[in-house]
Amino acid sequence: MQKKKYLFFLFFILIYSLKAQENKKGILNIKKVGVLYNKANVKNFIFEDKDYKYSSNTLKLQVFYNLGEWKSFDIELIVQPQVQVIKHQLLNSYFILPTEENFEDKIIEFTTPKTMHLYAFELGFVLKREVIKNLDFQFTAGLGIATIDNRTERLAKGFTFLENASLGLSYKTTQKTALYIGSNIGHISNLDFKSPNSGYTFLGLELGISYILN
Repeated sequence: MQKKKYLFFLFFILIYSLKAQENKKGILNIKKVGVLYNKANVKNFIFEDKDYKYSSNTLKLQVFYNLGEWKSFDIELIVQPQVQVIKHQLLNSYFILPTEENFEDKIIEFTTPKTMHLYAFELGFVLKREVIKNLDFQFTAGLGIATIDNRTERLAKGFTFLENASLGLSYKTTQKTALYIGSNIGHISNLDFKSPNSGYTFLGLELGISYILN
């Protein structure tokens, strides 16, 4: 039930943004809307930490704004509220030091598989360039604030940050719709606002669809 409430909240934000922009013109008029799905894992050919398991499934609602052009690149801003469902388990119990308070209880807590939820608001800045007709190369750098509903041995519960960098291709399937496929490197940590803050760095694959409004 809680997940349904947050998905409804994300949908409400998207609809509200559309309504608020209906009569506005200019640089920040909404260009298109979309949905993106991302699947990420800490076990991959770039990053592999044998101390723990970590995987996530993310759903992002996207609102695109046109920021103009730079040389031969189109520049866009993406506003993307999102929900991440994260599965985590500590594999190396020695990661918890005997000097830590209640370390035996923490070992039991963190070596038990758990499912967490991260709710975030992210801004993505996009550089796009046409490769061939209807096919664009796309680079996206994203930064967001988030809250996570459970703690682990690597990250405290509550407020945190997320950063993403993505490379992909966007193919215009019709005059109004486009499909996107790409890969991203992401990181979650809280900048030492709380302890612990070892954080997570992971590699993800993502698929998206967007609809052009004008």
